[in-house]
Amino acid sequence: MTLITRRSTLTALILSAALALPVASHAADITVFAASSLKTALDVIAADWEKQTGNHVVISYDSSAKLAKQIEQGAPADVFISASKQWMDALADANLIKPDSRKTILGNTLILVAADPAATPVTIAQGFDLAGLVGDSKLAMGLVESVPAGQYGKEALTNLGLWDAVAPKVAQAENVRAALKLVDSKEAAFGIVYASDAMGDDNVAVVGTFPEDSHKPIVYPAAMIAASTAPQALAFLEDLSSDAAGAVFTAQGFIVLK
Repeated sequence: MTLITRRSTLTALILSAALALPVASHAADITVFAASSLKTALDVIAADWEKQTGNHVVISYDSSAKLAKQIEQGAPADVFISASKQWMDALADANLIKPDSRKTILGNTLILVAADPAATPVTIAQGFDLAGLVGDSKLAMGLVESVPAGQYGKEALTNLGLWDAVAPKVAQAENVRAALKLVDSKEAAFGIVYASDAMGDDNVAVVGTFPEDSHKPIVYPAAMIAASTAPQALAFLEDLSSDAAGAVFTAQGFIVLK
């Protein structure tokens, strides 16, 4: 057999072996920007989805306002889940989301938590002396001009006639989880957060619930980013409305919206 013939035969064998091998599937990387209040539940949902699909999900958590501004500045995200309609609307107005993908998936409840796990429950209504309850300590809230939980909180306190008296005692945090941490660490005696944030935290006590009519409905819209090219992003977004995901959200204190 000539050298050329031997090389031709070897090349044919290599090609045949290569064709016989299964084609490796490459997991897709999906980047999700999500409101910080979603972290506990969304981490579980994302991990389950990764196991089922083999796709990798990277989630960046922060205040909805900060995440929306990052997307406006070109941050590479595939899916955005906001804790308020305002920041999703801002991206929609700038044509930065895919309109047909937008859906409102969750609701939440605004509550008052105390650093003392044995704190006495209170009724939050017009005339409630919240400033007196806080005393010389602090009331932790998300940034009241940009963080949704802080915005909802200020709106509720204003509508109940409590804001002016308690405003000097407010300690503003960069997101709702940071506000909860101030209470959890005893740096603030009380805090205004979502019901989902306090779920399972034995270091704080839920002492009151703000009336639903004292603030706008707390909703979580989700949508794909217009610039996204991730083929599995829409599938992940749709999975957030599945029964399995709904069970996780419900267990964490969210209100699942269908």
